[in-house]
This record gives sequence, structure tokens and C-alpha cells, in this order.
Amino acid sequence: MKLKPLADRVVLKQNEAEERTASGIFLTSSAQEKPEVYEVVEVGPGGMVDGNEVTMIVVPGQKVLVGKYSGSKVKLEDVEYTIVRQSDILAVIE
Repeated sequence: MKLKPLADRVVLKQNEAEERTASGIFLTSSAQEKPEVYEVVEVGPGGMVDGNEVTMIVVPGQKVLVGKYSGSKVKLEDVEYTIVRQSDILAVIE
């Protein structure tokens, strides 16, 4: 099964949490803080959204930074995805 977002929505997959600190200490899974860095999996077509023309500027494969509580979580085939509007993306990581 595949997710195909509509309008200005973007499907994201969260990057894995760090298992070690910078000093080399291993963290348990409960102590690992999930980063707010996501990989773009799929991008909607854009178009007219709320009376405004939206052009999609993110592309699949890019790394992006998203607010902590942005979007909707969806689990599909044991993989958790987050669906956000393009305007909820704070930055593209290059």
C-alpha cells in the first residue's frame, strides 16, 4: 500500500533517534529524544488551497525540520508516517 497526499500535504518519515550521546554513553529507548528531522516520502500536487495557488517546493528524499506537534500520525504496514501541510515545514536541511 502507498500513501498519496492530496493538495499541499506532504508525507514524512521520522529519522531514528540517537542511540548514543556525543560523549559515547548509550541511551535506553525511553531516554532517546526523537529528532524533529524527517525525510520527505511523498508530496502532494499542490494547486488551489483555501483560495491561494500553492506550488510544492519540497521533493521526496529531502530532509526537513518540522515543529514538534505538527501534523497527523499514521501507521501503515508497521511504519509510522506524519502527514503535514507544506506550510508546517520549518526548514529544508541541506
